[in-house]
Amino acid sequence: MSTYKSFTKQHLADFERDGYVIIREFFSPEEADLIYQTSVEDQVINEKSFDFNDSKGLRTKLALWYTPQDDIYGLYSRSARMVEAAETILSGTVGHYHSKLMQKEPKKGGAWEWHQDYGYWYNNGFLYPDMVSIMLALTEANKENGCMQVLKGTHRMDRVEHNITGEQVGAHMEKVEEALKRHELVYVELQPGDALFFHCNLLHRSNPNLSDHSRWSLISVYNRVSNKPYKDELASCYTPIEKVADDALLKAGKKGIAADSDFLSKDTDAKFKEEIH
Repeated sequence: MSTYKSFTKQHLADFERDGYVIIREFFSPEEADLIYQTSVEDQVINEKSFDFNDSKGLRTKLALWYTPQDDIYGLYSRSARMVEAAETILSGTVGHYHSKLMQKEPKKGGAWEWHQDYGYWYNNGFLYPDMVSIMLALTEANKENGCMQVLKGTHRMDRVEHNITGEQVGAHMEKVEEALKRHELVYVELQPGDALFFHCNLLHRSNPNLSDHSRWSLISVYNRVSNKPYKDELASCYTPIEKVADDALLKAGKKGIAADSDFLSKDTDAKFKEEIH
């Protein structure tokens, strides 16, 4: 019998009510540490990562790619427990939009402004908010190192307008200020292996990391395949994912990403601001 955790009916009910749900140890600490150690040592990830500045000039480092392969990150996003959770949430077959490795470094990791992911994915040609993100904590996330903050239940607001703030796209602050009066603010504190599932219309942000400890996370975004964008996007977002067994990640070991993977480039891709959160 599998010892891996699954996304249950109760998790779905909580997700639909609050716009997010946390599953503790959705991946084991061993699995999270393997991904973390691989990413720290991964020269391709290091070369393909770029800085993304907040409104105060502090920066977060990240790498983003589209099509999942047979490296450790692709095996994470293609694992049965991830894909089946996304299919349960979105009530249908899913594709992989993108994954990103978020690297919030000690003392200088930047903030993220209040935003909804669909606030800008909508402009990439996705007509419907049939999209969900799953974030795996690779290191501890807490208030001190700038963990994610969410406004509980704000996915029910639907999409709000977004504006450029620094190098980021932030939600219209008049709407955010009203939402802050009506919705509970939750600090999403996680241990390595904990997973946060969140709706693409959930308002969320994070403070800068001014602590002595890194905050790293790996986020995969899933799109219902029927929600095919009318603008050019890579086919992985509307192609059913080839699932792999949940133990594939540990069996692969420290298998880094290929240099020819389809990474987002800050320097050459005009749409990079619309892809990041």
